[in-house]
Amino acid sequence: MKMKGEIVGYKGVVEEEERREEMEEIVAVPKKYAVVGGFPQTQPMKVVVVGYALTSKKTKSFLQPKLQGLARNKGILFVAIDESRPLADQGPFDIVLHKLTGKKWQSILEDYRMKHPDVTVLDPPDAIKHVYNRQSMLQDVAALKLSDAYGKVCVPRQLVIEDDPSSIPAAVSKAQLRLPLVAKPLVAKSHELSLAYDALSLQKLEPPLVLQEFINHGGVMFKVYIVGEAITVVRRFSLPDVCRRELSKNAGVFRFPRVSCAAASADNADLDPRVAELPPRPLLERLARELRRRLGLRLFNLDIIREHGTKDRYYVIDINYFPGYGKMPEYEHVFTDFLLSLVKHK
Repeated sequence: MKMKGEIVGYKGVVEEEERREEMEEIVAVPKKYAVVGGFPQTQPMKVVVVGYALTSKKTKSFLQPKLQGLARNKGILFVAIDESRPLADQGPFDIVLHKLTGKKWQSILEDYRMKHPDVTVLDPPDAIKHVYNRQSMLQDVAALKLSDAYGKVCVPRQLVIEDDPSSIPAAVSKAQLRLPLVAKPLVAKSHELSLAYDALSLQKLEPPLVLQEFINHGGVMFKVYIVGEAITVVRRFSLPDVCRRELSKNAGVFRFPRVSCAAASADNADLDPRVAELPPRPLLERLARELRRRLGLRLFNLDIIREHGTKDRYYVIDINYFPGYGKMPEYEHVFTDFLLSLVKHK
């Protein structure tokens, strides 16, 4: 049995014949019923085709078998985009999901968006670029000045260093930043960070980078995953608090390849309730709603900490586009529901 208008010409993880069979299997699943002559008649569901352009590492972590199986049952087909072929020659797609970098890809995608306004692109390249640069990443959070009965949301004081490591101590002194300082790459393609305890050691850092004041937070961070309007919060272990009296004993720069990871989940740990308590839901919903609008993104996560010793003072310390959703509980259901909602609201 062959479908009309079947998609051809794709290269990637799934061969053409396998893809055709998969689409036929999806279409064969009855989901809707119509009454004809007093008898219910099944109608095949519409297949939602999601073209994806991801690195091999991202593909492996995101397109897990459970997600693909659930998507297939809901009538969603993931199709790999072939970067060696013109994007306009591929498809048709209902949604394009991507996390590739580079000016060439951005140019291709922007041109595709203009010529195919009916296709939902997750997310616009210009919006992604804004959060890849840590100089601009937190500007919208700061501009919000969000404060209500549920708490106050701030950003750490920070300083951008473009070059010349020898100038860092003087620049830090002029900006009146307090040690220790967290050093992160200016371009947010790496999760590596360093903690500098003394002014002299700042010269060992490698610009371009951003320096953020370290804020004690009980060693726990809240990762707030945002998928459209859905919000999921998980706890992660983070850097331990720093005692000011011990700063002189810990001179130097300490490097951390990746602070937050799946193995560092703190959701089931025996924590001080004052540290473990999640940020208020209404506060997070308001923050996510405002940032979706200001950033123009629908797939991102916020790294949030609560200042130790306070009950309601929160800091957004990082924003990540298309984060590791594979580490988010029940991400398969959340993501497939989101994809279907995009097509439904067209």
